Amino acid sequence: MAMAVEGGGTLSEIYQSAKKLLLRARDGVEKLERLESSTSTGGYDSPELSFAVKKDISQIQSLCVEMDRLWRSIADKSQRDLWKRKVEQVAEEAESLKESLDKYFLRNQRRINEARERAELLGRANGESSHILRIFDEEAQAMQSVRNSSRMLQESFATGTAILAKYAEQREHLKKAQRKALDVLNTVGLSNSVLRLIERRNRVDTWIKYVGMVSTVVILYFFWRWTR
Repeated sequence: MAMAVEGGGTLSEIYQSAKKLLLRARDGVEKLERLESSTSTGGYDSPELSFAVKKDISQIQSLCVEMDRLWRSIADKSQRDLWKRKVEQVAEEAESLKESLDKYFLRNQRRINEARERAELLGRANGESSHILRIFDEEAQAMQSVRNSSRMLQESFATGTAILAKYAEQREHLKKAQRKALDVLNTVGLSNSVLRLIERRNRVDTWIKYVGMVSTVVILYFFWRWTR
């Protein structure tokens, strides 16, 4: 079942794009987790990779919103149910990856905070301590930048979802208005037909009344002449 999408291809094409993004996001999450456990000091973070994974997940969720709108318009019930399950599976996988990424962010932020606290507690006045603090400060700033970018992506996703929902609502309102207009037109057409029928009936009744009156006068006249 190939449902056309304005500016976005078919439902099948959007589904394939979402699956490719899922594979890339899953691979990115696995790489981040491997980096996290790669060293005895608690791992190494890649802000660029974590931001890319977050962006892929947000894009998958946007595609799920579009696919959810499209499968509902499929006429065949079996195909509609099939695409419903496929879209739900993609959405669940994306949500699972998002939860894994959020947990990674929390662990990494906790690791940075603990390292900073350890360095401050040591109270070293040499350049090594300052160097360590500077490294973690830079990493904390990078993570903050990633979180800010992620928040912007989430806001964009929410805005896009709201726009699509509003578009669907307006389309339903237009359909209802069209049906009401057709009902009014049908009612007006029926009313005109009934009025024309009533006018014809009135004219016929008037002629019958006049003919009856004349007939009665003629009959009375002949009866009067006959009785004389």
